[in-house]
Amino acid sequence: MTSGAASAIDVPLGLYVHWPYCARICPYCDFNVVRDRGRSAQKAALVDAILADMAAHAALTGSRRLTSIFFGGGTPSLMDPSDVARVIAAAKALWTADADIEVSLEANPTDAEAARFVALAQAGVNRLSLGVQSLDDDALAFLGRNHDAASARRAIAIAAGAFPRLSIDLIYALPGQDLAAWAAQLAAVAAMGPEHVSPYQLTIEPGVAFHRRVQRGTLVPVGPDKAADFYETTEAVLEAAGFEAYEVSNHARGVAARSRHNLIYWRGHDYVGAGPGAHGRVTLDGARFATVADDGIEAYVERVRTTGTGSARERLDRREVAIERLLMGLRTVEGVALADLAALAISDARLTALDTLVSRRDHRLIATPQGRPVLDRVIAELAAEA
Repeated sequence: MTSGAASAIDVPLGLYVHWPYCARICPYCDFNVVRDRGRSAQKAALVDAILADMAAHAALTGSRRLTSIFFGGGTPSLMDPSDVARVIAAAKALWTADADIEVSLEANPTDAEAARFVALAQAGVNRLSLGVQSLDDDALAFLGRNHDAASARRAIAIAAGAFPRLSIDLIYALPGQDLAAWAAQLAAVAAMGPEHVSPYQLTIEPGVAFHRRVQRGTLVPVGPDKAADFYETTEAVLEAAGFEAYEVSNHARGVAARSRHNLIYWRGHDYVGAGPGAHGRVTLDGARFATVADDGIEAYVERVRTTGTGSARERLDRREVAIERLLMGLRTVEGVALADLAALAISDARLTALDTLVSRRDHRLIATPQGRPVLDRVIAELAAEA
């Protein structure tokens, strides 16, 4: 299959690299992760497989304009910095990299990982996404994190000196969490100088340790009304600190501070996924394809060895593409072009019924401030079969 007009070099492309190893599995995590217990030979084979997988994807996409590279996981800050450098160099050789390409990497604020920050920056990482999650020791213990608040503060300071761009992840709406204490914590994080903050409400997915606790009755999640209070407080505190909520869970100090990689997802652009369990979206000969790699590390490596790529590919129909655009685009302040939603045949009557939750502006559909906290409901109603 050859790349078509939609794969022209001027169309942005992102690369997502999944590193599945973690020092500890958090009780709320539903990502594709495994415990990091040595595994040096397996890791070496995985890096080689990721590089080969990237080359196979590049043969399909052609020399697209590479806008961003994102190392996610898992805990990619546990990667050997020399392997991070190999992946970055290979990506720049396979595609046409922007001169100011964004290279993000997720890290935790343990002292061991913070000690690697300078080496990771020298490897080519220019944006760190730091999983602080909380500055409260009790909350960190509840979340199963292997760092404390003092380590988090040290890591933020080290990261701010090592990387030109810094994003901080936080989790809120924890059982028993005090709203005023959360507001103070947010203000403290904002005062530490990051350009980007990603506060996420605690969600409990089936299969994770927290879900089993909920089933046993030993964990009671925060109710929707209190969760809404936390959301509104988050918006107000970060706005007062100079951040714009350019996406439901992402706040940036100015347009330049927005995550270019995440914008690729939210704007419906193409991205290649490499590594166990990695997902991707690519446009080939005018058709949109979803790619997904094998979850298992050994299965992924073997699939790359035998087939040349770790991913299966499935063509999406027009309705599936439109639903994805609705799901992703409506989360942002940009909204989504109505033309991208044509396959959903959304009637004027349906939009009128939701006029307090979504607005039409410049041929785009945009969630209102009232609509953003209830996006699940809005999207379900817009995506419903006519």
